[in-house]
Amino acid sequence: MSDASDEPFRILSHDCTGVLALKARTCHSFAKHSHEQFGIGFMFEGAQKSLSGRGMVEAGAGNILTVNPREVHDGTPLGDTPRGWNMLYLDPDLIRDAARDMTDGKSDHYEFTSPVITSPAVAHCFADLFAAITKGDHENAGLRREEMLFLLLHHAIIVPGEPDHYHHRSRSGADASIARAISMIDDAPDENLSLADLASTAGLSRFQTVRHFTRATGLTPHAYIIQRRLDFARRLIATGTPLAEVAATAGFADQSHLNRHFTRAYGLSPGRYAKAVRAN
Repeated sequence: MSDASDEPFRILSHDCTGVLALKARTCHSFAKHSHEQFGIGFMFEGAQKSLSGRGMVEAGAGNILTVNPREVHDGTPLGDTPRGWNMLYLDPDLIRDAARDMTDGKSDHYEFTSPVITSPAVAHCFADLFAAITKGDHENAGLRREEMLFLLLHHAIIVPGEPDHYHHRSRSGADASIARAISMIDDAPDENLSLADLASTAGLSRFQTVRHFTRATGLTPHAYIIQRRLDFARRLIATGTPLAEVAATAGFADQSHLNRHFTRAYGLSPGRYAKAVRAN
């Protein structure tokens, strides 16, 4: 029996409405076709050439691929080896909703302008969004998905040297607004807050909240919540609280999630940290 990882196309299970996620690794040459959804993906291996609605293009490992709804395209591998990519197909209603938020309700139009994107910022945002959708095993999954979708869509259409048309709020006004959202998290880091909750408190759109929050703190709202929960967890560990209780009290889904985030941030497990602080 072949392993699932050997299949050329794998649709990945998740609980995110309006999204199809797949992983592909194949030498297949695609005939001209189109999709009803927006498509964006990351090529992690090999290279291909394709005819898109925006001309003939080539893409290689590390590049982002995009396609707009009903845009006719094909795809042929370059060379004799397979090319592989992770892909998200996003329903138009999902993108229209995001576009309305990003423009303060002025427009629901969105379109990828480049079929191949080489920006590291876009690749980073895609990787985070793909993981948030397909892994689905972390805290505040909904908030993480929303913030990364907004950042991905924003970075995917930014043209170097041109003004950022999706940045509408003055810095001073945004700082005061974001302070309220920051305080909301600081006051209750264990609460399962949504991006809508934070945006309502700040009096900003969801997109503006992600942008200005990140500028003010250096972290996205999701990352900031995780950091505050880690701070809370460290204080609890220092008092001798059992680790399972620490995880639940600090807002982590379970002890394994606490372990993962704690080790990633500090380089040692909560158990080792507990032994160290209690020995002193």
